[in-house]
Amino acid sequence: MRLTPEEVTAIKAAVQQAFGRQARVWLFGSRVDDSKKGGDIDLLVEAPEGCAGLLDKKLQVLSTLMLSLGEQKVDLVLARDASRLVEQEARSKGIEL
Repeated sequence: MRLTPEEVTAIKAAVQQAFGRQARVWLFGSRVDDSKKGGDIDLLVEAPEGCAGLLDKKLQVLSTLMLSLGEQKVDLVLARDASRLVEQEARSKGIEL
């Protein structure tokens, strides 16, 4: 996994601050592969059942991460349908943070 411990902590804190302590987050994509270089940070966030204002919370996480991680590109996908390919890939090949 090509994230520093500080980056992992910042991501988890931002997600939990916005979505609550029950939220789960996975890193997926090229950052999971130690042999690759560069790439954006791809995240799948599973919000707790009944969590409202998801778009506002997503924007809050992205803003917080921009401040804490700098100019790195972060793609954040909200889990909403387990049959979507992106969610299946993130859960099967990604790493839960």
